[in-house]
Amino acid sequence: MATKQKRVPLRMCTGCGEMKPKKELIRVVKSPEGEISLDLTGKKPGRGAYVCADAECLKKARKRGRFERAFSCKIDEAVFSRLEQELSDEG
Repeated sequence: MATKQKRVPLRMCTGCGEMKPKKELIRVVKSPEGEISLDLTGKKPGRGAYVCADAECLKKARKRGRFERAFSCKIDEAVFSRLEQELSDEG
């Protein structure tokens, strides 16, 4: 009897546009209060967008306005600086 393969959830990186397994990506979340932060656990409540664990992808997503589109709001430069700092601390 064949065992059923568990499907790996895929998400698209907002920076490079590649589909990758969810576990390889970092979730950026906009909380119900409107705060934007990295969600390393993947369990924070709110709207999420995914980005590779690579500062280059974060820069691409920032330049193209992908997070603004995903979260339907203007994002302050200080928020991007903090996200870049958290991402570099993580890596």
